[in-house]
Amino acid sequence: MNSGLTLTGDMLLVLMLLGLTIGLFISELVRIDIAAISVLVLLGLFGLVPSDQLFNGFASNAVISVIAVMIIGAGLDRTGVMNTVAAWIVRYGGRSEQRIVSMISSTVGVTSSFMQNTGATALFLPVVGRISSRLDLPLSRLLMPMGFCAIVGGTITMVGSSPLILLNDLIETSNRSLPPGAESMQPFNLFSVTPIGLSLLAAGLIYFLLVGRLLLPLTTTSKAASPGRTKNYFANVYGIEGDVHELLVTVDSPLVGMRVSEAEMLDDAPLLLAIQNTDKPRLAPPADEMIWVGTVLGVMGTRQQVGQFAVNNQLRLQPRLRTFGRLFDPSRAGVSEVVIPPGSNLIGQTIGEAMLRSRLGVSVLAINRGNQIIRSGLREEELRVGDCLVSHSTWRDLSNVARDKDFIVATDIPKEEQRPQKVGWALAFFALAMGLILFTDFRLSIALMTGAVGMVLTGVLSMDEAYQSVSWKTVFLMASLIPLGFAMELTGTAAWLVQQMLSIVGDVSDIWMQIALALLATAFTLIMSNVGATVLLVPIAINIALATGANPAVYALIIALGTSNAFILPTHPVNALIMGPGGYKVKDFVRVGGGMSVLFLVVTLTVVNLIY
Repeated sequence: MNSGLTLTGDMLLVLMLLGLTIGLFISELVRIDIAAISVLVLLGLFGLVPSDQLFNGFASNAVISVIAVMIIGAGLDRTGVMNTVAAWIVRYGGRSEQRIVSMISSTVGVTSSFMQNTGATALFLPVVGRISSRLDLPLSRLLMPMGFCAIVGGTITMVGSSPLILLNDLIETSNRSLPPGAESMQPFNLFSVTPIGLSLLAAGLIYFLLVGRLLLPLTTTSKAASPGRTKNYFANVYGIEGDVHELLVTVDSPLVGMRVSEAEMLDDAPLLLAIQNTDKPRLAPPADEMIWVGTVLGVMGTRQQVGQFAVNNQLRLQPRLRTFGRLFDPSRAGVSEVVIPPGSNLIGQTIGEAMLRSRLGVSVLAINRGNQIIRSGLREEELRVGDCLVSHSTWRDLSNVARDKDFIVATDIPKEEQRPQKVGWALAFFALAMGLILFTDFRLSIALMTGAVGMVLTGVLSMDEAYQSVSWKTVFLMASLIPLGFAMELTGTAAWLVQQMLSIVGDVSDIWMQIALALLATAFTLIMSNVGATVLLVPIAINIALATGANPAVYALIIALGTSNAFILPTHPVNALIMGPGGYKVKDFVRVGGGMSVLFLVVTLTVVNLIY
């Protein structure tokens, strides 16, 4: 550790870019991946990172490993492995809520140790919905334990979360900048963190069985949607009441010459779900579809509402479903819940701009956003992360939506597994990847990519499906931030920051410094991405350890683990995914996540010090 460092021009530039990065991440003036790429470009323009090393992040071990993990996870999902897991949980879990919570949460936690926790949550969301429907258990009692255990499950292995995958690359970068005579840090192997992760998972399960279950919301309105219960469920939760009716447009109707979007904006208009003009009847009419004399409209509402709308607009209410009988058959179509996940290309678009009807055959009936149910002005509503869209469609169209990475379907869809005959290949190449990590000296990226490529070659996934399974937002975020951490080391900015911090706080014991770092990582990950928090804080933690004589690898590990302590706010992607379907409010995360966050810190620091 150098002493008496003075602030240089390059250090000042790095500090300015560091402040810019944090500011953009917190304010979300632009998407975080765009912010990260912009900072990457500025690092190159200012010459803070050599031009031949500026884009090394895109070929880094961490980034390639993350891509491979996402592809492997998609392959396991595509073969129906998750459906088998759901059946196993229902078979052996019985009807006890505590037993079901334990089995779901532990299964998701272990799954998260070998794939991204956001991906594991997305895979299990419809699975938990199916279990909720079968056993009549509210989703609000199941999803938060599952989500929190998915987050801690990412700490069981070094491939379970992006910060841990990234950690060895950051350590390797820091080794190049160590002062003369300092011992190089050794990278962590796949199971180096397993005792810590398993302890956290066990603590999380105990927390929800003893304390968390008393804090979880007791609402009965967050049960999973399923084809057999949609009418009561959506009436209770969203106020979507009534049945499907047919309206015939007469020659005197003011609707003649109107577009569908204009008709929907009329006072007391029922939900418009289907139309027949001159061609065959179809669901989800486009907003610009014209209404003519003789058009038949399929609408949803109470008999009184639909009848009054028919009288006001000179429409003929048909006594029964003549035109749309087959389309509205519950075995073919119904109401569902669809969640907008982090990284969706639809974030920031209005529902009208997304053209969900014309592109996907989906009619949006309402939006569940945090504490708010939105039912009017839907076409102008901008989509946000975690929005739960209440939609109507055929089950076939909903199955296509479920394969689109821009959505996560939270409703139990009556469908068959897509490639169950490939399950053997999927499991074989997953096992091969794990074996190469455990028993060979191949780098993590080579071992995981072997499994990913094997799944493509054997038809578990097509190449297009492999591309679609990757969250390129995460890839660009990681690859673009790695050079910022390198710049902090290369220019001495991290060492200078540590020097200033230690001059203020003075000498403190090792355990208090660890607590401070863990709290700092927790605070950062609540307001920005865990990848960004890891890249920014690991160089600082390593330099603190060097200055105080502590173990730098342990301090770096505390940061990488601490950035998974994201339970208090729904800012973590996993929490954003479960908020809508679970019917949670921010205060629910504060109430339940507060205790979980304290428990996470205590268990992490205790086990880290026992092992290292």
